[in-house]
Amino acid sequence: MKPVEIYTSPLCGYCHAAKRLLKQKGVEFQEVDVLMHPKRKPEMIKRAGGKRTVPQIFIGTQHVGGCDDLYELDRQGKLDQLLAA
Repeated sequence: MKPVEIYTSPLCGYCHAAKRLLKQKGVEFQEVDVLMHPKRKPEMIKRAGGKRTVPQIFIGTQHVGGCDDLYELDRQGKLDQLLAA
């Protein structure tokens, strides 16, 4: 399984929803809380192509996007493939 990294904030409902989906699928992920580690936010913005909102989700080296993007991949049946590839 590819490594998964998610940039989050503890006050973000979308972050909680994205993490919940990953946990339901049994996916381990590395979480970067940009509220607790604000120096990591510029890194997130650069990796996400200028996107500043959380969550920003990466599977391997691929930028998935945010929570809605993650759920859309799952609805299309592409999330499991991406995780396993």
